[in-house]
Amino acid sequence: MTAGATGAASYEWRFDSGRICLDLVATAESASDGREALAQAGRLGRWLVGAGLVPAETALPAVDIQWVARFVELRECVGQLVRAEIDGRRAGVALERVNALAAGAPPAIRAVRDAEGSLVRALGAAPECGALMAAIARDAVDLLTDPVARARLRQCEGDNCRRVYLDTSRGRRRRWCSSEVCGNRERVARHRRRSAAAHL
Repeated sequence: MTAGATGAASYEWRFDSGRICLDLVATAESASDGREALAQAGRLGRWLVGAGLVPAETALPAVDIQWVARFVELRECVGQLVRAEIDGRRAGVALERVNALAAGAPPAIRAVRDAEGSLVRALGAAPECGALMAAIARDAVDLLTDPVARARLRQCEGDNCRRVYLDTSRGRRRRWCSSEVCGNRERVARHRRRSAAAHL
């Protein structure tokens, strides 16, 4: 499954880390005042749609606080793993948990005709928490066992940003999770420092 973010359902989240598992890790950055961002009404469902794990317009009546707790646990485990890889450390317990989740079957998908007659992707059954988590855990396993992709893991150098992303830039010199967000903040801060120094 791809991490394409299309439509209004994805407006609250950024899907630019390069992998679904990293986009999940990035949701930790959205927490404020100690509150879990995914726990706010409907946000986990919108994230699942925006990440491409669930087709748009899919009913998600089963998504509740238990789903949120399970996705937060997966997020923490994947985050520990990718940061350990970046730092050259090991995260054994997190690895065991991600492997256990990846062993589950991801959601079954099928092609169906939409109202205009075009083939679109649909889930073969109602979304299940474990199956959706398996898809993300498998993405993490694929990422961390691919030497080329693993070597592109980076942590954003932006002030107060801990997002992890895949550096697919030429020369592998990308410094920020997003040039438009953290990169722009750094350019603005640099301009202000130069302006302040010029007035001394």
